[in-house]
Amino acid sequence: MTNRLTTPSKTAQADAPAHPLVSVIIPAFNRAWCLKKAIDSVLAQDYPHFELIVVDDGSTDETRNLLAEYAGAIKVIHLPAKHGVSAARNRGVAASSGTLIAFLDSDDYWYPQKLTAQVDFFNANPEALICQTEEIWIRDGKRANPKKKHKKLSGMIFQPSLALCLISPSAVMMRKTLFMKMDGFDESLPACEDYDLWLRITCRYPVYLISTPHIVKTGGHEDQLSSAEGLDKFRIHALKKILMSGLLTDRQYRDAQEMLKTKCRIYADGCMKHGRRTVATYYYRLAEEVEKKPDPPADPLDD
Repeated sequence: MTNRLTTPSKTAQADAPAHPLVSVIIPAFNRAWCLKKAIDSVLAQDYPHFELIVVDDGSTDETRNLLAEYAGAIKVIHLPAKHGVSAARNRGVAASSGTLIAFLDSDDYWYPQKLTAQVDFFNANPEALICQTEEIWIRDGKRANPKKKHKKLSGMIFQPSLALCLISPSAVMMRKTLFMKMDGFDESLPACEDYDLWLRITCRYPVYLISTPHIVKTGGHEDQLSSAEGLDKFRIHALKKILMSGLLTDRQYRDAQEMLKTKCRIYADGCMKHGRRTVATYYYRLAEEVEKKPDPPADPLDD
């Protein structure tokens, strides 16, 4: 298959096989303040053949009571304690019955045509494995314009994805077979788990873009994972994993090495600035050693 996508037409849609069941997974931890809007945006989809699975990741707020209001309309999985967003998403997929998987973060929401647009895309492009839609950003309650570096691309996007995430979990739909082949999200990562999965996917498969915005991403709140400090530590871990995976072409390997060195130095500089000299020294050394041998030394996530 080339990286050229087919735009769904009325004929293509009419001739498509029976629509597959889509499984939508929402992980939630203490997000009662925004979860209702996310759930309602899924239930308002104009594509009818889906199931919604909400994974309550050990919430201690009003999440359980909120979910009880949707009894019969959604599936709910209550985890007894917090396991993290990766485990919550993986648990949701394990309980799913759809052939297509879509994720929605509990602080984001969809427009009503989101599922229809992506199911139509897969029906028109049966060899495609993963696609995402464009998105609208809201930060602190106001519309925000993404910077040029955040521009979403279509096709083989491994190299530009090394610097930062160019795929949004809330915008993605993928075939369940792909998710299972990739072994899902890495549950050892408390953050940047999506960056890790996207690297494993984009080094091998094209990710297609539907240019119409179908989701709203919100940000600026205190419990937003992507705004936490020290995220480069987890990106470094993901880069080391992909370098040792045996999946990369020579060009991809060299590009990932360069990005690993860059992120190690950036993280080390930040540690040094905050007086964490031992940790900084480790990452400075790692940046130097990655040029000397293909397998850099392992590092603990807890430093």
